[in-house]
Amino acid sequence: MTSGRSVLVEDVLIHVDRALRGMCATLTDLGDELANVRPALPGANSAYAILTHCLGVMEFWGGQVLAGREIVRDRAAELVASGPVAELVARVPAGRDRLLADLVAYDGAAPPTGPLEDRDRDDLPEFTRTQGGVLMHIYEELAQHRGHVDLTADLVRHASGVRL
Repeated sequence: MTSGRSVLVEDVLIHVDRALRGMCATLTDLGDELANVRPALPGANSAYAILTHCLGVMEFWGGQVLAGREIVRDRAAELVASGPVAELVARVPAGRDRLLADLVAYDGAAPPTGPLEDRDRDDLPEFTRTQGGVLMHIYEELAQHRGHVDLTADLVRHASGVRL
């Protein structure tokens, strides 16, 4: 590290892990039924779908954009996914391990290795300039959705009559 301005990958991963653990804990607490319920709001997603989307975020941005692996992603399917919580939670460590493997050649100041979709390149240029920006975007998405999962859990618990 040549300057005090660098953020170590390990430091970012500590926060990635906290976000993933928190989402897994909330979904586990909700159980299969409530984790798959969408709040009664336009465009709302279930907690299950949100965590599925987060796995897609890590795979696409880490695998394709940072590591240069071709990723076939169905983002729309992520946001309507449903299923048993235990199976989804069991997929999280593998997704996190893939992200770690995708960061082996990481160089925070370098441009991303893999291609971006036109919508991402055009709409989000400020963080797609460097690998560091992309890594921070991955964390940003996970942190944002960590809170999103908790709010979703509160809404579906309330609607189902579960005391908060």
